[in-house]
Amino acid sequence: MKMQSNFLCALTLFLTASFGMLHAQDNNVNTEFGIKGGFNMSNLYGSGDDVDDNNVLYGFNAGVYATLPISDFIAIQPEILFTTKGAKLEYNNALVSGDAKFKLNYIEVPLLVRVNITKNFNVHAGGYASYLVSSKVKGDGDISFDEDVDTDDLNKFDAGIAAGVGVDFSPLSIGLRYNYGLTTVGKERTVAGTTYTFPDAKNSNLTLYLSYKLN
Repeated sequence: MKMQSNFLCALTLFLTASFGMLHAQDNNVNTEFGIKGGFNMSNLYGSGDDVDDNNVLYGFNAGVYATLPISDFIAIQPEILFTTKGAKLEYNNALVSGDAKFKLNYIEVPLLVRVNITKNFNVHAGGYASYLVSSKVKGDGDISFDEDVDTDDLNKFDAGIAAGVGVDFSPLSIGLRYNYGLTTVGKERTVAGTTYTFPDAKNSNLTLYLSYKLN
């Protein structure tokens, strides 16, 4: 998505400018344990392709997190989440119209480095690994269907990079994060001597989340 690309560029520039201010901050991050959840805007992108904003699939994420300080302003933040990903394809021609949703459900484990610029504002970046627990294709319109997809036909493991920003209103926090997948969703297959990958695409996911500190 163009919005996601612009978000990553802006975050990179902000991180570069912010590190010069960190020496003036004192004890901006504390140990936290909490729950979190949010709203997903997901899509799939192919090799060398931009993410198409028209194919956004809306979903959710929910789970737990911990913030473990390693200095006065830097912490390691592991999370365990259930998250939905995938994409939506709309079609409209002389014969039929409607949409098809390709839904992927993962157990995801992000591992992030969190930098608290102030006590109430943080930036975070790192990586994630996910395990595919279920998948489905659902169609609405002139042709309706709702079918489970055998996860053995897909790559069960996904991994990528993540970056975002958060604002704290203790015990609540709100944030925005982008996940960029590096692993192809489909498996590689060989049929009649020809090797192909289907679906030959990777995950892209923008998340708006809300978290609640329990301690």
